Amino acid sequence: MILSINYELSRPGQNYENLYKAIKDISGVWCHLMTSHWLVQTSLPPQQVWERLATHIDKNDNLLVIRVTNQPGYSGWLRQDVWDWMNSKTY
Repeated sequence: MILSINYELSRPGQNYENLYKAIKDISGVWCHLMTSHWLVQTSLPPQQVWERLATHIDKNDNLLVIRVTNQPGYSGWLRQDVWDWMNSKTY
């Protein structure tokens, strides 16, 4: 499945490198499509991904993990490499 990970980090000066590494380590199959938005291919449910990532954020940060489907489809304005990544995955 593909999960969408979205966040709003309240402390821009803080080092969030551990969060970014934790996102990449979920499965190793990821796409960083916008500054605060990642797609990750994984067999883990959203709750387990949230639990892995929650230790890397502060209580005043926001983090949302949701499942992505391509039914009935999606549209938007993204870089071509992001569309290619999304189109190469099975939902």
